[in-house]
Amino acid sequence: MSTPPLHGHCLCGAVTLDVAAHGGELHVCHCEMCRRWVGSALVCLSVKPDDLRYGGPVQNFASSDWAERGFCGTCGSSLWYHLKAGEHESYELCAGLFEDAAGLTVTKEIYIDHKPAGFAFAGDHLRQTRAEALASYGITDPEGDD
Repeated sequence: MSTPPLHGHCLCGAVTLDVAAHGGELHVCHCEMCRRWVGSALVCLSVKPDDLRYGGPVQNFASSDWAERGFCGTCGSSLWYHLKAGEHESYELCAGLFEDAAGLTVTKEIYIDHKPAGFAFAGDHLRQTRAEALASYGITDPEGDD
């Protein structure tokens, strides 16, 4: 499926993002770290490293052995969860950075076993527990950080 490029920016505009290609779908993460980081479930689009260009005062926080989270060094806006797991490497870009992401559909939720009871995303899509999500990324870590 061919998807149009996306252009986005953080709250203050200091960080800009250009996405050449993406899967045309949204993913949702319910892990505790994502909820604390964005204040709710992380709603994101998955982008391969070669399809992302960005500029501005980006800061990164290593949140685990296999991932880091990017944010704007000026306004603090959450930018991405960067999964650094070898062949599964991707940037999970916060959907709210892109006006054009409003038309995308949720196709996957992960960490559903950590989801607060009041959170509900409609539709028939893939739902994975923490263990299932980590296994799909080739990560073996029974109780480590996410």
